[in-house]
Formats: sequence, C-alpha cells, structure tokens
Amino acid sequence: KLIIGICNGFQGMVNLGLLPGFAGDYGKRLVALIANDVGNFRDDWVRLRGNPNSPCIFTRGIEKMELPIRHGEGKFYAPPEVLEQLVAGQQVALSYALPTGERAQGHFPENPNGSLLDIAGLCDPSGRIFGLMPHPEAFHHWTNHPRWTLIKEALRREGKSLEKEEGQGLRIFRNAAEYVRRNLA
Repeated sequence: KLIIGICNGFQGMVNLGLLPGFAGDYGKRLVALIANDVGNFRDDWVRLRGNPNSPCIFTRGIEKMELPIRHGEGKFYAPPEVLEQLVAGQQVALSYALPTGERAQGHFPENPNGSLLDIAGLCDPSGRIFGLMPHPEAFHHWTNHPRWTLIKEALRREGKSLEKEEGQGLRIFRNAAEYVRRNLA
C-alpha cells in the first residue's frame, strides 16, 4: 500500500510517528514540523530537488520541479542523530533548491520555512510512505503556474507548445499509479 501526506497531512504523519519509520517503528515521533522561521504564513512557489537515491516511490525520476507552498508551520526539525539517519538512509526525497538546482542551504526564500537540511519531503525506508509540505495537487496543469504565460510565450518562440503538457505536480501521482499498476493490481 502507498500513503501520501501533503502539508497538514505530512504534519499528521510525523505527529503519529508514521515518518520517519526507522526500523519499521511507525508509532514513535522523532521529527516535527514547526512554525516557519519567518514567523508568518507562506503562500509562494518553491523549487525542489529530487534525491535520485531515495527509495521514495512518489519521486522516482524527478530531478527538479516547482510546486506551491501554503503553510505557517512547515519547518522540518529533528535532532542531529535523526537527521544523520535520514541522510544515511536516503529518506530525504525532496529538498528546497536554488534556481541552479542545488540545495538552498537554508537561504530564504528558496527554503521558505527554515527546514533543517532544506527538507521539503520525506519517505519511510520502504519508500511507500511519503510526506511533503509543498502541494503537488495544486500544479496538475501548466495554467496553475504563476508564470505560465511567460513559459508559453518562450516555448512558442522555440516552435513548441504547452498544449499537451501536464503540471509538474502530477508526476508524483503518476509515479504512485504506476507502482500500484505494477505491484498491487
């Protein structure tokens, strides 16, 4: 089975202990999502970098993407030993990124909430339980993007079109559907 928690769903998952799920322990709370460092609600778009070595089913093949955020309590926090274990297990599936695609290194506004290690999304060791603060469901079509008209015009000048393009957030759900089709159907 697959489980995804988006924004408040991610908060619920960490509060219940479903994530990080070390050694199959899905009831122990080891991490938290706390108030943003900026002290206010953030409604913006962020760049994300995927971890190609993560076991996460949902982020397979995602190198980078842009998604909206809408939260006041999205700062990922964990003690140093837990962060080390997350990194060693490749459980950090998505990180906030700079325009170059490199990790944001805590820089605001690229890391909009002060998340430690720029963590935007996390999976359990199996890769089947995934939580993230950005909203993939809010970018299912290119017209959801705030710069879609600029992107459309740039592509038109290159002789290309956005007509059949999907929003980047849909990739997360397509990955899940493909996994179910191959493994659970």
